[in-house]
Amino acid sequence: MKSTLTAVAAALLSTTMGTTALAQEVETERHTLSLETISEGLNHPWGIVFLPSGDMLVTERSGTLNVITPDGKKTAIKGTPEVVAKSQGGLLDVNIDPNYADNGWVYISYSEPDPDGGKGNSTAVMRGKIDGDNWTQGEVVFRQAPKYESNAHFGSRLIFSPEGHLFITLGDRYSRMQDAQTLDNHHGKVVRIWPDGSIPEDNPFVGQSDALDEIWSYGHRNVQGAAIHPDTGELWTIEHGPQGGDEVNIPAAGKNYGWPTVTYGEDYGGGEIGIGTHKEGTEQPFYYWLPSIATAGSIFYTGDQFPHWKGDLLVTALRGQTIARLDLEDGRVLHEERMLEDATSFRIRDIEQGPDGFLYILTDADSGQLIKLSPVK
Repeated sequence: MKSTLTAVAAALLSTTMGTTALAQEVETERHTLSLETISEGLNHPWGIVFLPSGDMLVTERSGTLNVITPDGKKTAIKGTPEVVAKSQGGLLDVNIDPNYADNGWVYISYSEPDPDGGKGNSTAVMRGKIDGDNWTQGEVVFRQAPKYESNAHFGSRLIFSPEGHLFITLGDRYSRMQDAQTLDNHHGKVVRIWPDGSIPEDNPFVGQSDALDEIWSYGHRNVQGAAIHPDTGELWTIEHGPQGGDEVNIPAAGKNYGWPTVTYGEDYGGGEIGIGTHKEGTEQPFYYWLPSIATAGSIFYTGDQFPHWKGDLLVTALRGQTIARLDLEDGRVLHEERMLEDATSFRIRDIEQGPDGFLYILTDADSGQLIKLSPVK
């Protein structure tokens, strides 16, 4: 069942100054949602994380890191690194250290220009601290290698494991080569490091002469969503496919997830990619979409505000303009609901659960919005 507008809400949809006004209430299968704009005028916002204070850090792909208060006051942080803000590149995800209250570290991922002046770029991760409205003590803890002349497929979610590892999801850089299938580069990989950039000794390819030590899993296309399962502690990833073949995976150490040799998608405009959907030695996705909804951010919902969604995986979509709710039970998907797609007209880049249990989404546009979702009592 798709989301539907109430009669009152339908009358409230209008377009002013290029921004679509929000419906006040949207029906879903299990909850009626109230949508409230917290902040707008954001230039392609990409990532969001809550600080212990209740304020939010929100990135704009154009290169700005913002602190946004719950009532919408926005402060831009000065001194963040230079980014290649072209096409899909720019300032991307943001997260805070599991021990942020003690150490104050903030982690950002971004498309980094070649420091030697070449035309290539790649995903990098820097950690730093926020002092007032200034970015300080910045240090790069990871650089995707090699630099590559492309402005696409940066991947770029940052997620901490229960043990304190930092997982970084990466794209294949739209290289159209077999880079995602070889271990001598970071294209199309999920990597796993310690927060200071050092390598965990139990990473699957440590000490292997033809592999990079940071690699956790490989054969990925463009992983733009990631979340830790609240019960198992496993990493789940959301992979943006081509024309079809968006995937949910549970990447295990050293496993190959097939791209571009196997995929459920096809090339843009039609045409086969690889050899089909199965090959010995590659893993099948946990779940996939045909056709593509253009997946992006994701979370497992663990709060109390939406009790009928507890434990479900929520996945945002760009082209699909929806939040896909996967109803999970006993390790399988019982049902998928696509929420908001009939009620709104915006691409949804990311989703986060606030400390209050409400949901917050970012819309991907030149004048994007930070929107709060709460249940109608």
